[in-house]
Parts: sequence; structure tokens; C-alpha cells
Amino acid sequence: MAKYEYVDSPHNEPGNTNPVVKMCRWLQVSPSGFYHWPGRPQSATQVRRHALSARVQHFFEDSEGTYGYRRIHADLTDEGSECSPELVRHIMRDEGLIACQPRPFRVTTEADVGAAWSIPDLVKRDFTAVRPGVKFVGDITYIHTWQGFIYVATVIDCFSKKVVGWSLADHMRTELVEDALRNAATTTVIEAEAIFHSDRGSVYTSAIYRALVGRLGMRSSMGCTGVCWDCQSVSTGFRKNRVVLAGAV
Repeated sequence: MAKYEYVDSPHNEPGNTNPVVKMCRWLQVSPSGFYHWPGRPQSATQVRRHALSARVQHFFEDSEGTYGYRRIHADLTDEGSECSPELVRHIMRDEGLIACQPRPFRVTTEADVGAAWSIPDLVKRDFTAVRPGVKFVGDITYIHTWQGFIYVATVIDCFSKKVVGWSLADHMRTELVEDALRNAATTTVIEAEAIFHSDRGSVYTSAIYRALVGRLGMRSSMGCTGVCWDCQSVSTGFRKNRVVLAGAV
């Protein structure tokens, strides 16, 4: 059957130089069998495979293209369709169904050590403020999705513990934290000489980001690397808002 399909595919193309007789001789099938093949009724195996292909397509689309052959086989088994995982894999290959594979998480940034240690710690673990707009903290987190990791940068006002600026991207470059700070500048009042406190990550120590902090009339502040409670209050405020941000995604 597969040989007849192979003979038939180039046979209908314009300008084909290989007649059916030659193709059949090369594949060791009879020309009469080829011409009789289109009128044959489908076998029980073909009918079952066609129905199974439809179910595989259904589960693949229902998962938004994220399920591989193992998960689709599990769904088929749950609904009572008997088949092997290898058959599901062959069907997906024949139908061109390729599952989305999340990209593995890996650290791709390094802190600018020289710049980091030149920036003082103006907060001293005091994450409170007497009024809005005088002390801000920022951080980055990642969210695992079926299509890979996405990154969220936030700016939190220490007075209200609210996220006053945030940005979302599929990378962790400097633009991510720049957009978050610009967003904060458009949504809240930032007083002159306000403090922006962060860790010593490469995006925060970059010259581009420190220049943006300066243009907004703010002062950069950074905690000490390796002190787990240095940003504990920041993380507490961030976790309260992370659920909201994740829901928006």
C-alpha cells in the first residue's frame, strides 16, 4: 500500500519523467495492481488508523500543541482506545504533529562586580518608608510555561508594598528592568533623590540601567550578595503581588 502511494504521488506531478511502469518495476509491484489500488475498499486496519489519527489530532489540538506522544497515548488509553505508544508516535510523525518543547532554564547573566561594589547600600535592610515615592525596591522572577520561561521584573514602593511598575518578557536582558522602572515612573510619583534598591544582578549594575536611574533623579542602592535576609522584606511584598501578575499572564 505504501509503495502504491509512493508511485501515485509523483505520477500526478506535471513534467514527471518516470512512467508508472518504471516506478512499479523499481518498487517491485505490478502496474495492474497499482491501477486497481484506488478502487479497493479500505481495510479494517486503515479504517482504525484513520479514526485513531483523528483522535490523536483532537488531543494534540486540545493541549494547544504541547502534548507529546506519551501524553496523547495516556489520553487515548483513558478513553478506551487501544493502541501502543509507538503507533501514536508514528501517527504524529506522519501528520506532522510536533509538540512544543519548553526551553530549559539556564543562568545567562553575570554581575558587573566592579560596578556592584561601587554602589552603596542605602537601605540597610530597612524596607519601610514614611511616605510614597521615596524608596523603591526591584526584583526579577521567572514563570514556567509550556512554551518556556518568561521573566517578570517589578518595582515596589516600600511605603504601600504595592507593585507600581512591572514588565514581562521572554528574556532577562537590561530592557526588562528598564521597562519596569519606566512603567513605575508613569504610574506613580517619584520624589527627587528617591532610592531604588536591588540585588547586584548584571541587569541592575549595567551602565544603561544606572543611567536611567540617574535620569529619573533617583539614587541606586544595592544589598550585599550572599545575605539571605537582605531582601527578605522585598520578597514578602513581591510574593503578595506575584499571584496577580501570574494571573495576568
